[in-house]
Amino acid sequence: MKTIQKVFLAVALLVTSNSFAQDRPMHEVYSMMMFNFVKYVQWPDHTSTGDFVIGVVGNPEVYNTLNAWYGGKPRGTKTYVIKSFKSAAEMSDCDVVFIDKSKSGEFDAINNKVKGKGTLVITDKAGLGEKGSAINFRTIDNKLKFELNQKAVEASNLKVSGALTSMAIVI
Repeated sequence: MKTIQKVFLAVALLVTSNSFAQDRPMHEVYSMMMFNFVKYVQWPDHTSTGDFVIGVVGNPEVYNTLNAWYGGKPRGTKTYVIKSFKSAAEMSDCDVVFIDKSKSGEFDAINNKVKGKGTLVITDKAGLGEKGSAINFRTIDNKLKFELNQKAVEASNLKVSGALTSMAIVI
């Protein structure tokens, strides 16, 4: 069963980062990849009910796409809720937060605000993976890839499947 999951994830991420990315705007590719990441992360309160909140800081296109595709849909016993934030000061509790490169100056404030709260921090600017983002998008040889910072994941009290780790650039 785990082999099937690894194959599915590998195919999904390869299709996303190669051919899918050629035909789709980046905000759609980011949205799809973030949604796939969520499938391979375990949160501390994964059995509780309520909302599963994905926050987007600084990219209205990613917010609109996530909201249109996933907002209000079930995630186990929870419901996806997509929220848009302009800054760290506006942010409320999230299970996932995506910080667009245009708001990378807010990274430290946002990361400090969510530290230890079970929030998966995803960014898309070089250097933020090493700085403490759990997942950071990178374009390498014209292909979208992602870095996974194991220490940041552990500090957030999250668990990432081996399948996701095997597809990542582990830092």
